[in-house]
Amino acid sequence: MLQLLFTVIFAEMAVIIVLCFKTPLRKLVLMVLDRAKRGRGLVIVKTVGGTVSVVMLSYIFSMMMLKKRWIVDGNASLTDEILMAKNLLETTLMGGLLFLSLIIDKLHHYIKELRIRRKTMETAKKQGQGFEDAGGSDKVTALEEEIATLRARIKQLESD
Repeated sequence: MLQLLFTVIFAEMAVIIVLCFKTPLRKLVLMVLDRAKRGRGLVIVKTVGGTVSVVMLSYIFSMMMLKKRWIVDGNASLTDEILMAKNLLETTLMGGLLFLSLIIDKLHHYIKELRIRRKTMETAKKQGQGFEDAGGSDKVTALEEEIATLRARIKQLESD
């Protein structure tokens, strides 16, 4: 179980590092994550996350029972200490696994959102350039002059 947890954690850390830097591998990872979040993939990921959470809670409960036994008996046997250390290590690894999977999910979401925002900004800039090329800047200056005259008129009315 420990080898599996360490392998999954290192794989998740590698995915996070790939997502942090813009490389060709990042596109591939984003495509894989997009496909994994479609259809049944999302249900499978949530099921695995829920199962890991339940197993983690089971380990926490067994650690609490060991601790209660230590308090009642007054001393801890060597076997209990080894079981406590093993449960604590596995619980920590499972919590780290869940945390890293949450980070991967949020990184994926933010990268997708950033890509969408950049595309809309590029579109808005292109439309703005087209507006300026079509003589829109004359209209803008005329409107600014009209605003200035109306503000001057308002100040004049307020002073009277």
